[in-house]
Amino acid sequence: MAPKGIYVETFIRGSLDEVWRLTQTPEVHQRWDLRFTRIQYLPRVCEAEPQQFLYVTQLLPGISIKGTGESVGDRRGADGTASSALRFGSDQAWSLIRRGSGYWRYTPVQGGTRFLTWYDYDVRFGALGRWLNSWILRPAMGWATAWSFDRLRLWIEEGQSPEASFVMATVQTVARVTIGFVWIWHGLVPKVLFQNANERLMLAQAGLPVSLVSWIGVAEILFGFVMWGGTRWRWLYGLNIGVMLAALVGVALRSPQYLQEAFNPVTLNLCVVALSVIGLLVSKRVPSARFCLRKAAEGEA
Repeated sequence: MAPKGIYVETFIRGSLDEVWRLTQTPEVHQRWDLRFTRIQYLPRVCEAEPQQFLYVTQLLPGISIKGTGESVGDRRGADGTASSALRFGSDQAWSLIRRGSGYWRYTPVQGGTRFLTWYDYDVRFGALGRWLNSWILRPAMGWATAWSFDRLRLWIEEGQSPEASFVMATVQTVARVTIGFVWIWHGLVPKVLFQNANERLMLAQAGLPVSLVSWIGVAEILFGFVMWGGTRWRWLYGLNIGVMLAALVGVALRSPQYLQEAFNPVTLNLCVVALSVIGLLVSKRVPSARFCLRKAAEGEA
């Protein structure tokens, strides 16, 4: 396997024993780890025997990846650190991952626990598999690991269950995608592609040159894409609220006839404002991969 694997590290304000319990208990582990839908330990004769397990990752309804693994070593150091090593793999013909190995390391530090993982794997399908791994699977696995670690952190630090974190993330994604879509649609269709007469009239009534309609449309499209991509920028929600309210006031003062139309700026702008408020409220409770370190210190992995 390649020497460079996937590394993720986080700091959790919680005891090592709590982090250990939530990561080493399969029915609990599968709740917070986005990479696994189900983990099942198999019976073993004695504690000294490696722990065998089965795992399932649901990709789509009716489509899943199944694999097996074993814990090849759990140990506690004299300094209080703990580690767990494992091997894993899948014999399914359509599984891109063939075999892999890695470890988890737990280090008690002031105020909490330093929790990290490193793992790597080899893939099927020759050159195609390596390309898919480099451009799709490996970035997705690294992100999913980091996002899951932060979901675990929120569970331990804030008492927010993994299920609640998933709901928060879904709500914010729906809000952000919808807001971006509204901006892109209203910039592209009525302003850039067709230059709707109403758009031109509202500019004239506002005392602006009608030739600006296309440029305003381009600016709205760009802002929509920024909303989609700027997941780190909570202030975008506040900016969006301010712009939408200002636009509504502007229409009410300069083009009040549009407030009585079947599809009018009152319902549109206030709905987008509501989505922004929702996104702003849940954003602090959403797990984020950016809170994890993705590169090991010298000699770490």
